[in-house]
Amino acid sequence: MTKTHGRAEIGALGEQLAVEHLRGLGWRILDRNWRCRYGELDVVAADERTRTLVFVEVKTRTGDVFGGPLAAVTPAKVRRLRRLAGLWLAASEGSWGQVRIDVVAVMLGRTRSPELVHLEGVG
Repeated sequence: MTKTHGRAEIGALGEQLAVEHLRGLGWRILDRNWRCRYGELDVVAADERTRTLVFVEVKTRTGDVFGGPLAAVTPAKVRRLRRLAGLWLAASEGSWGQVRIDVVAVMLGRTRSPELVHLEGVG
C-alpha cells in the first residue's frame, strides 16, 4: 500500500529539493518561508559571486493536470512576488548589485528521481 502525501508535504519536499539545488550552485540561503500580511516568499538566496539577491518561487507538482508547475507562475503572481521582494528588502540589511526573481519547478513522480527546472529572471 502506498502512502499518499498531502499538498503541504509535497510543497515542503519540493522546497527542500530546490534549496539543495541552490546550495549546489554555491548560493547562500538567507531566508525561507518569509511571511508578511501580503504573502510569502519561498526562498531568498544570495549568489555572492555576482552580488545578486534572488527571490525564488518554488512550484512543486506530481502531475501535469494543471499544466505543470511553471503554468502556476502567472503575471499576477510575478507582480505579487515583486511586491513581496520590495518589502523583504525594506526590512533587511545589505546592498546588492542585482536583484531578480527565479522560479524552481519540481516535478515528482514521473520518473524515479525528481525533475527540476530552474528559470532565472522571470520578473
